[in-house]
Amino acid sequence: MNIKAIIFDLDGTLLDRDLSLRSFIAAQYDRFLPAFKQISKQDYLEQFIQLDCRGHVWKDKVYQSLIKRFNITELTWQQLLNDYETQFKYYCIAIPTLKETLATLQQQNYLLGIITNGRGKFQARAIEGLKIRNYFDTILISETEQIRKPEPEIFYRALSRLKVSATESVYVGDNPDADIIGAKKAGLKAIWQRNSFWQEPQLADAVIDRLDEIPSIVATM
Repeated sequence: MNIKAIIFDLDGTLLDRDLSLRSFIAAQYDRFLPAFKQISKQDYLEQFIQLDCRGHVWKDKVYQSLIKRFNITELTWQQLLNDYETQFKYYCIAIPTLKETLATLQQQNYLLGIITNGRGKFQARAIEGLKIRNYFDTILISETEQIRKPEPEIFYRALSRLKVSATESVYVGDNPDADIIGAKKAGLKAIWQRNSFWQEPQLADAVIDRLDEIPSIVATM
């Protein structure tokens, strides 16, 4: 059966989260420099990255810990969190060849979607920051859907909204558990975007190093 739909993860797949986060943290430090005068930028950056745990800890906890650890008295964690929620979108860095790949897939008449775990408004702002909203036919964010990957139901909802079957669809992601195992359990084919943080999942139907490999791979499925 021919592939009709390609659905993507967001963080680490379309958005270079590591580079984006580092860019944002450095800028946040500069914006609030008077309150951070006793802290080096490198210390602030390293502590944030450590506390963030690759996005698995929401930033209210991260900022509360930073305030306590560095004894910051001129700012509240709520001020820093609000800055993160509203300003991060301006520091979003795309995975290389993102727009070129999406444009190619769109021209080839594939239906395109996103399924991402995360906060509704924040993830929507990140997509806005990447300026890619117009490429997608449906976007599902776990907070809004009240269900997270790797639960099959969130994949089924995307398929339903795209009006395609699982066998007509491919999911692309970097997380072996949430993305690859989740997609395979829902009956989709799965393409793993290589990431040095994780070992290659055995269940992946294909592995890519660059997004622009997707059109030729999908064409052979």
